[in-house]
Amino acid sequence: MNKINIAIDGHSSCGKGTLARYLSQALGYVMIDSGAMYRAVTLAALRSGVDVHNEQELSALLPGLDIEFRKNPENGRSELWLNGVYEEPNIRTMEVANSVSAVSKHSSVRRFLVAMQRNMGAHKGVVMDGRDIGTVVFPDAALKIFMTAAPEIRAARRFKELTAAGVQTSLEAVLDNLNGRDAQDSSRADSPLLMANDAKLLDNSNLSIEAQSQIALQWAEEAIGKRS
Repeated sequence: MNKINIAIDGHSSCGKGTLARYLSQALGYVMIDSGAMYRAVTLAALRSGVDVHNEQELSALLPGLDIEFRKNPENGRSELWLNGVYEEPNIRTMEVANSVSAVSKHSSVRRFLVAMQRNMGAHKGVVMDGRDIGTVVFPDAALKIFMTAAPEIRAARRFKELTAAGVQTSLEAVLDNLNGRDAQDSSRADSPLLMANDAKLLDNSNLSIEAQSQIALQWAEEAIGKRS
């Protein structure tokens, strides 16, 4: 069976990672969380005392970063490792979330990570989620999905995840963070968050995870069938 690349874009906390994980497991594909890669750069910058608004300082940090995804044998999930160290929980903190949009707007950071992402998907069979996958990283992806949901619903979902992980925050803080990231992601000069002209819109405000998964899987099977 021919393999394709699947690009999943959309707003913060609308379930892109959950859908990407489901499709990768259902199809036997590799899942790449591009957002986690930007979070990894952000984590490295914060730890190094680098000003996340200073592109020159960030650019100097990039050559020393080795980012990879390793599959967890216990749950089958792809997890991020930075310079050989497991960092998945550490890239999900509110501290990183509050700085990642500032880091991702810099062209040098985007060029560095886009080159890495394209290399990961060179042989197809990849499901990648982010904000510019269908428009910049894989503009020729056979299936492009753009996900969204009402901000209040996304904030409630994210708040639940953070609370379960033991992160102390408030629903209001999470909503403010999401609204701020939406504004920055959509207005940045380099690779803004946009829905590709040939992408399929998936608004999951009122959809269960199971329902959205089945819709996306049907789209994927149709796209694979066209390439066979």
